[in-house]
Amino acid sequence: MHTVTRHLSHSLWLLALVALVLVGCNNADGSEGEAEDAQAQRQIRVETLLLEPSRFEDIIELTGTVEALNDAALSAQASGTVEYLADLGTALPRGGVVARLDRGQVRAAVQQAEAQVEAAQAQFDLAQDNFERQEPLYRDSIISALEFENVRAQRNQARASLRQAEAALAQAQERLDDTVIRAPFAGIVEERFIEAGEQIVPGQRVARVVSTERVRVNTGVPERYASEIEVGTPVRMNFKAYGDVERQGRVTFAGSTINPQSRTFPVEIEVDNPNGRLKPEMVAQLYVSRAVLDSALVVPRSAIIRDENGNSVFVVNRTDSIPTAERHRLTLGPNYAGKAVVEEGLQAGDEVVVLGQNNLTEGDPLNVVDQYTRVDASGVPLKESTDQPTL
Repeated sequence: MHTVTRHLSHSLWLLALVALVLVGCNNADGSEGEAEDAQAQRQIRVETLLLEPSRFEDIIELTGTVEALNDAALSAQASGTVEYLADLGTALPRGGVVARLDRGQVRAAVQQAEAQVEAAQAQFDLAQDNFERQEPLYRDSIISALEFENVRAQRNQARASLRQAEAALAQAQERLDDTVIRAPFAGIVEERFIEAGEQIVPGQRVARVVSTERVRVNTGVPERYASEIEVGTPVRMNFKAYGDVERQGRVTFAGSTINPQSRTFPVEIEVDNPNGRLKPEMVAQLYVSRAVLDSALVVPRSAIIRDENGNSVFVVNRTDSIPTAERHRLTLGPNYAGKAVVEEGLQAGDEVVVLGQNNLTEGDPLNVVDQYTRVDASGVPLKESTDQPTL
């Protein structure tokens, strides 16, 4: 009986030892799993861009306003009563009648001047005939030199009277012509400043005629670009706010003086407008190309961290089993539309953090959930697939 009891105690001791070993193993496995879970939780989720050389266009973006190339406010050059005035919206050819004044008195003055010319012409013809008849007599000494000089003087006086009458006729005809106001170019009657039947005087505005077949876009360019913008510089113009397509043009005028208030210099771009869709005072977005870089390292501006020490980005360091964050200080070049050129601090093949970088410090473990290979025109990273990334 004593022997049986001793064997049972030994067996129980062995079972307890096995149980302790099993519990220890389970605890070891659990601790290792918990450590791995803790390490995974410490990894910061980020999205990255794999840098490759790409094309970058350095653009100056400006705002301009449309102005008609031919826009004239026509004024009267004579006084009188307006007997005709073209309606608003009337399309006129070059030389078309915009307005006409009462011409009765002026036409009578022309007729009187014409009569004076006819009389002076007759006097001159008579004097010229007399001169031609007296000249051979003078050569043959039949008449004296004094008599011949009198004949010559009469002829010259008659010629002067004729020229004076012709000048008076030209002035009368010009006054008659001034009673008709004509369009200096083909265009549309845009405004009327008077009405038919009114009495007007020289210099008084009558109507405004505008042609929009060709327009100009006016803008001001900051003075720091003064050496880069010149006549012939290509410009893209966007009128999408008015439902019009983008247009191409070139600088036709670049001013040589700076506006002291705005610190800009004036620039004009002329544009064909055969369909008349562009109208004066419309606003245009202008894109002036400064330079094109064919192999530039470009990062989204949103990825750049700015602090008192300058500009930097976080780059993924994959030398260890778990990737970590590595800060790179940058020297930046030109930027446009949400993108910036990196001149120093990065190289092709670097993996730049483009989302989640604001939560990082040097050496943080990373969990890269998406990697991009390019950015769109506004600097937004894009994958080759159409899937949209989410964090």
